[in-house]
Amino acid sequence: MYKFNPITHIIFDCDGLLLNTEKIYSEIDAEVIGRYGKLYPLTIRRKILGTSEMHTASVIVSELNLPLTAKQYHSEVKKLQKTRLENADLMPGVEKLVPKLYKAGIPLAVATSASMEGFEKKTSRHKDFFNKYFSHVVAAGSDPSVKEGKPAPDVFLVCAARFSDSPEPSKCLVFEDSPNGAIAANRAGMQVVLVPEDYVLEEDKKIATLSIKSLNDFQPEWFGLPSFEN
Repeated sequence: MYKFNPITHIIFDCDGLLLNTEKIYSEIDAEVIGRYGKLYPLTIRRKILGTSEMHTASVIVSELNLPLTAKQYHSEVKKLQKTRLENADLMPGVEKLVPKLYKAGIPLAVATSASMEGFEKKTSRHKDFFNKYFSHVVAAGSDPSVKEGKPAPDVFLVCAARFSDSPEPSKCLVFEDSPNGAIAANRAGMQVVLVPEDYVLEEDKKIATLSIKSLNDFQPEWFGLPSFEN
């Protein structure tokens, strides 16, 4: 059985981890990129996974040599996101794991690269779920306290500091789906469970404390938490 350093608090990423938005984001990017006669390669998808919206736009425009600025690209993408992201479902295992952690008395929060406006749009169908189980949300895309996006550690450090008892980073466990997010958690001094997208390379999974295929596979005892009641 796995056995890692015990933790007391948990921070969840959102896109691709709590919400099934990765496919929607990828389809939108592919559509906008296609307007300029280009394809959206996996190499770029891997590079930008988990990063801020403007960083994503800058990388895509630069690497594909698109005839527009990052700001213009971001604007085109946002227009499509406004209607499509509202349809996002919760990821497999979320409705099982999160309530069990909450019932066990473990403080939970969300740290996302999105803006708060984007977060609220994506979670509009699940507002009661997020309001009930998570003490707070830090949205790096609009929070002035977050100076740099992932893979910088800022969003996780700010999120940890906003728990009512401000735990030490080493007492926080992060759930992420992206290697960039895992790097950010490591830099914040936190352990991280990676639940990667299917196109993430095996070598990029090694930066996580642990990599699992689904949230359904998580066992609280691995990190010194009480076993779930059946």
